[in-house]
Amino acid sequence: MTNIQFITHENKRFGYIEGTELALRGGCKWVQLRMKNATDEQFLSVGRQVAALCRNYHATFLLDDRVHLVHELGADGVHLGKNDMPVDEARTLLGHEKIIGGTANTFADIQRLATQGANYIGCGPFRYTTTKQNLAPVLGLKGYETLLNQMKDAQIQIPLIAIGGILHDDISDLLGIGVSGIAISGAVLNAENPKEEMEKLIKI
Repeated sequence: MTNIQFITHENKRFGYIEGTELALRGGCKWVQLRMKNATDEQFLSVGRQVAALCRNYHATFLLDDRVHLVHELGADGVHLGKNDMPVDEARTLLGHEKIIGGTANTFADIQRLATQGANYIGCGPFRYTTTKQNLAPVLGLKGYETLLNQMKDAQIQIPLIAIGGILHDDISDLLGIGVSGIAISGAVLNAENPKEEMEKLIKI
C-alpha cells in the first residue's frame, strides 16, 4: 500500500490528464480517477489516457465508483463511496485480483467495509474540502485517533488512508498517530509547482 494516493480533479490551470501527469512525475505511485459528474463516454476518454500514464510510470490505477469500466480500462481496482455499489458485490464482479477500497466516516462504516472484504479504507474528511460534494462530518486528528483505537480493539487491520483537505503540514501528525497513508488532491494541484509539491509530500 503506497503512502500517497492522488485523487484526480481539475482546476483553472489543469485538467484531469495534466494533473495526473504532474503527480506521477513528482513520484506518486497511486492514482484514483474521480470524475463524479462525467458521462461514461467522457470518463472512458480521459481514463484511457490516465491508464496509459499510470502504466508508463508503473503506478497503481483505480477508478472511483465505475465498477463496470474497470476491465475495459485495465484498471487495478475501484474505490467505492457510501452510495456506490457495496464492496462484496463489486468483489463478485471483479474477482480477488482487483483492489477494492471503500469510503468511511464512522467506525460503523469501517466495520461494514471490513466485513465486506475491502482492501483499504479511505477515511475522512480530515478538514473541510471543496473538491468533494455532500461532505461528511469533519474528523480532525482526534477523530482519526479514536477510529484507529477502535480498529485496534476490534482487531481490524485494514490500511486506513486519511483524506479530505490534507496539506503538507498535516502529514507528519497523521502518520504519527498511525494512519497508513494519505490521499491528496487540491494540495498538489493548487500548489505553485504541483510536481515539486508531490515530491515534498512523498519525502515526508
